[in-house]
Amino acid sequence: MYTPTFSVGTLRKEHLPTSERAERGIQDAARVESASLRVDGIAMVRLLGTQDRLLKVIERQFPRVTLAVRSNEITIEGDPDEVRGAVRLVEELVTMIRRGTEMGDGEVDEHSVTESAKMLRTDPRTSPAELLSQAILTSRGRSIRPKTAGQKDYVDAIDENTIVFGIGPAGTGKTYLAMAKAVQALQRKEVTRIILTRPAVEAGERLGYLPGTLTDKIDPYLRPLFDALGEMMDPELLPKLLATGTIEVAPLAYMRGRTLNEAFIVLDEAQNTTPEQMKMFLTRLGFSSKMVITGDITQIDLPAAASGLQLVTSVLSDVDDIHFSRLTSADVVRHTLVGQIVDAYTKYDAERQAERYEREQRRNTEGSKP
Repeated sequence: MYTPTFSVGTLRKEHLPTSERAERGIQDAARVESASLRVDGIAMVRLLGTQDRLLKVIERQFPRVTLAVRSNEITIEGDPDEVRGAVRLVEELVTMIRRGTEMGDGEVDEHSVTESAKMLRTDPRTSPAELLSQAILTSRGRSIRPKTAGQKDYVDAIDENTIVFGIGPAGTGKTYLAMAKAVQALQRKEVTRIILTRPAVEAGERLGYLPGTLTDKIDPYLRPLFDALGEMMDPELLPKLLATGTIEVAPLAYMRGRTLNEAFIVLDEAQNTTPEQMKMFLTRLGFSSKMVITGDITQIDLPAAASGLQLVTSVLSDVDDIHFSRLTSADVVRHTLVGQIVDAYTKYDAERQAERYEREQRRNTEGSKP
């Protein structure tokens, strides 16, 4: 086993072609600098992706530089401040590779690069490799780990608190990471069982009109939890754990009247709980147990009643050992369009709310006139 070596050449002034300077927005040729980075012991495809795809991703984060690769040497030229920023980013990517984080194909890897660049811009002293390369689980050669600063804070909160609420839009990994922490706790013998639950709330179709037995009707609501478990655990071991009750996947209604000791409990789709259901669930907490409640308050399927997740944020906000983690579109790790869709709907909802407020104000003003 060998340790990759990484060296940075001395920054020196260079003169890019005029057309290249204009394209990159660099006005002062005297301020153009260059850095040469040599990476030994690492296949460049692991660092930069197929066909050096991630070079363009780095250039998008630092638009006033250009990058070129020859053999195992990377040359970065452009604005001095951005050259130094790009060098720091590549250093962090190399550290991630050294720690076993694959930088292969896929937009998730691009997200890791953009998130690292964002973290460095916010605080140059931070280390994205330190924050983002800590694996929760390794399954079938793939590590499950937080991929954004928001996700890292969420995972840390699960470690530090008994009850954690993960609130955020689709694709932020709030349920997946919670389940990974549950599996990790079981493997470390911190708990003796895992309980995963969801409210069985119809979204457009009535349970009574769906085909099959009651179990057949409920299974589709729980299928995403089974699928996630299948990705995290040995496929031969999982059925045995389910059969013995070490892992239980059940509708929320099945939690009533129970005390859950030495368990890691995850409630998913909590925005579809009523206030009464949320209170019932939280009071199931027993000794040596941990709870994670996840949901997206913008996707409530309840027909009319208030959401228990919305209410609990104000009722329990000041209670010790209970933490609320709020993830945003910046933490979305699905297709890049998902983050844009979330932002578009958030903007639309805010505009609608502002319009309603203005209408109410006008009615109140008109009603007060003699």
